[in-house]
Amino acid sequence: MSSLASNKLRAGLTLLGIVIGVTAVITLMAMGRGVQESIRESIESLGSNLLYVTPGLSESGGGAFAFFRNFGGGAGDSEALTMDDAYAMLDTAYAPSVAAVAPEKSPSAVSGQVLARGNETFAEVLGVTPEYEFVRNHPIGSGSFISHGHVLNNSMVAVIGASVAEELFGQRDPIGQTIRLNVESFRVGPGGLGDVLDIGRLFTVIGVLESQEEGIGPFGSADYKVLVPITAVHYRLSIDRTVPGEIRVDTINVQAVDSDSTESAEREITALLRLRHRLTEENDFTVSDQQQTIETLEETTNVLVLFLGSIAGISLLVGGIGIMNIMLVSVTERTREIGIRKSMGAKRRDILLQFVVEASMLSLTGGLVGLALGFGISRVLDGRGDFGPGGEFNMVVTGDVALLAVIVSVAIGLFFGIYPATRAARLHPIDALRYE
Repeated sequence: MSSLASNKLRAGLTLLGIVIGVTAVITLMAMGRGVQESIRESIESLGSNLLYVTPGLSESGGGAFAFFRNFGGGAGDSEALTMDDAYAMLDTAYAPSVAAVAPEKSPSAVSGQVLARGNETFAEVLGVTPEYEFVRNHPIGSGSFISHGHVLNNSMVAVIGASVAEELFGQRDPIGQTIRLNVESFRVGPGGLGDVLDIGRLFTVIGVLESQEEGIGPFGSADYKVLVPITAVHYRLSIDRTVPGEIRVDTINVQAVDSDSTESAEREITALLRLRHRLTEENDFTVSDQQQTIETLEETTNVLVLFLGSIAGISLLVGGIGIMNIMLVSVTERTREIGIRKSMGAKRRDILLQFVVEASMLSLTGGLVGLALGFGISRVLDGRGDFGPGGEFNMVVTGDVALLAVIVSVAIGLFFGIYPATRAARLHPIDALRYE
């Protein structure tokens, strides 16, 4: 400690590399874990008895697709599912575990431009049925939700999210106001992308969703949605055409009777759709539940968290190299001291231990300071900023990350301190005493 204290500036600069590295690891990992936790809370807030039925995907991709499709990821190939498929699931003879269904359909491009009174914003545009309100837990804040009459008559009405209403109308009451939806629609055929068309239509606002401040980014939140009758999307905002009376859908949200019935509902839906689609081999649809979606997304976000941790780990590596450089300089400066100690009986392991302990002390001190700074920055950023679900940072600092960061910092001190310590221990006492 006295030898480190005799060169305070040099020791402080050496500590700085480790401090920055550990702080970066703690902060970035806390941010990644915060995103993971927010994703889980957003999905679980929809209810534990919710199933997603999506078209044209294998079992392995269903969970992630269902999530991103339902949280603003884009429309897929909708050839496998129709409105008739959705309503067939309400037949208690085939699916007694199903309580409600809410099919949804988006234009080819999920996000659309929304204009009103000279203001504009972008929002997720979805065609839905009345059941969407309670199946997806999107209660009305003011006005009314889409009705069966609106669906039957292809009515040009819209229910908008709270943030959309605020950005377009400010403090004015949006109910009864007219908005313009500009979306891009295209047809995908056997040869690839076919006709592309920009479509603009006028809609009358009949309701505003209750502000929920949940989701991932602006297009994951209910506050940034524009809901219109599913038939209006099919006939007015899309160039996709099917046989008369058939409306293809992107996702069917299914609410099971209760959380214990999700597995039986999944089996019943699978059997029913295989029968309706006359399948003999692989399914042309995917049924996934909340837990599958959470597990798939956790696998995906774990990669993000590890990537962030790896970037921060580079700072620790640089800090370790700084420790090795400083310890090599220290060995050179203290060569005579090493010679005196050896001439008085110090063994090689004593010299080795002396310099390894100094290097470890530097890295441990830097690790603890970085840990404190990481916790402090995470506390300051938590609930602030303009990123993450609900529009703010969500920081989650876990004990395992903190412990790992400190252990790694000490390990780096040991690793990068061994070479300088070995050089010092190998010095011959006579040569060391002669050193100028």
